[in-house]
Amino acid sequence: MNKIKSVIVLGAGESGTGAALLAQWLGYAVFVSDKNAIKPAFKAELEQHEIAYEEQQHSLDRILRADLVIKSPGIPERVEVLQAVRQAGIPVWGEIEFAWRHMPASARVVAITGSNGKTTTTGLIHHILKTGGVNAVLGGNIGKAFARVVLKDLEVPAASRVYVIEVSSFQLEDVVDFRPDIAVLLNITPDHLDRYEYSMELYAGAKFRIAENQNSTDVFIYNEDDPVIGVFMGKHVLHSQKVAVNHAQYRHGTISVGPGNSFDLHAGKLRGPHNAFNAACAVQVARMLGVVPERIQEALNTFSPPPHRMEVIATVQGVTYINDSKATNVDAVFYALQAMEQPTIWIVGGQDKGNDYTPLQPLVQEKVKAIVCLGVDNRPIRSAFDGAQKPIVETGSAAEAVLEASKMADTGDVVLLSPACASFDLFKNYEDRGEQFRVAVLALANTNTTKPSQLNA
Repeated sequence: MNKIKSVIVLGAGESGTGAALLAQWLGYAVFVSDKNAIKPAFKAELEQHEIAYEEQQHSLDRILRADLVIKSPGIPERVEVLQAVRQAGIPVWGEIEFAWRHMPASARVVAITGSNGKTTTTGLIHHILKTGGVNAVLGGNIGKAFARVVLKDLEVPAASRVYVIEVSSFQLEDVVDFRPDIAVLLNITPDHLDRYEYSMELYAGAKFRIAENQNSTDVFIYNEDDPVIGVFMGKHVLHSQKVAVNHAQYRHGTISVGPGNSFDLHAGKLRGPHNAFNAACAVQVARMLGVVPERIQEALNTFSPPPHRMEVIATVQGVTYINDSKATNVDAVFYALQAMEQPTIWIVGGQDKGNDYTPLQPLVQEKVKAIVCLGVDNRPIRSAFDGAQKPIVETGSAAEAVLEASKMADTGDVVLLSPACASFDLFKNYEDRGEQFRVAVLALANTNTTKPSQLNA
């Protein structure tokens, strides 16, 4: 570290801008380079702090003179600039690594990863810790960059801090010595495989990096019921204390993680076995950090899941509308359908990733009353579920999808937006898709039109 004078940051999103700000505060000469146009908010921040930058290009002659390159997680290993940096022998760190190396010595880190559920679990852990009086702050892949929250604590020293950070596989690719005090691995299911040469082994390897640097004083909480985690556990040498979470610890809306540690989920907003598992992991973390059971129960009762993840929007004429737009892969939809306890009108579709819908077919038979396709090309959905003998309609907008679903729903039913696909065919992103769904549902709620059910016509 003492030899580092100049730092190049590749990418100027939230992660890259946070890293640049921290590097400048630490006294390094910083230059930010982004192959794409930099968003105005980040550009203004760089200019305000007089940090040099370039956009829509990478000046290799300048980049290759750096002592350290900090890479934003969205940049894959295969790009030309990174290959040149590697060939030049310049160290490459991710923003997570850089922030961790400079955080206050008294701080502790709880890091959470997984293919599904990591944002909900990270938010829940933070909520429980705050409710329990722990000086916790949220960051990483959720909200503010880890580097940004570390910088704030360096600028204005805080009391002993617990950083609760969500980390993606992309972020974990570029850790070197990063070692969380508590690591949580929720699940590993096929996602982003194009980044990993379509190899589950490479993808799982990135996820397991969350625990590879841990020692015997650290804790690794993992999903004992996840078959992929089970396969790869034996392939990774882990030195931490291992804490398994399995289905026996969360049944019928009750979490039990040891004597005197039983908690009820019925009063809160977390629904379905997958969220009960997420809560069991969060409870384990909270107990390890000294939160008393009464405060944990209070936090479970008051936690609101983040938007677009099994978010109840409204009940209109006895029909409940749920926004699960974040469910962009088959596994996430599996959990959503599994959680349904009423007949369900399922809104599905978008930019297909070559999905295998086979795991969903038994749940569709059991839970789904009708299917509303929402996408430009709905052939993959129709091909997968035409044989289910369920009513299927095609729509080209969130408003149309909500309208068609409302026509097929009866009192007591659920309309579930859980797309299993990317959103970029009709929407800017999954948030845009979820917001348009919300607007359409609320518009429906404001009408006074009484609609007959058309399923049984």
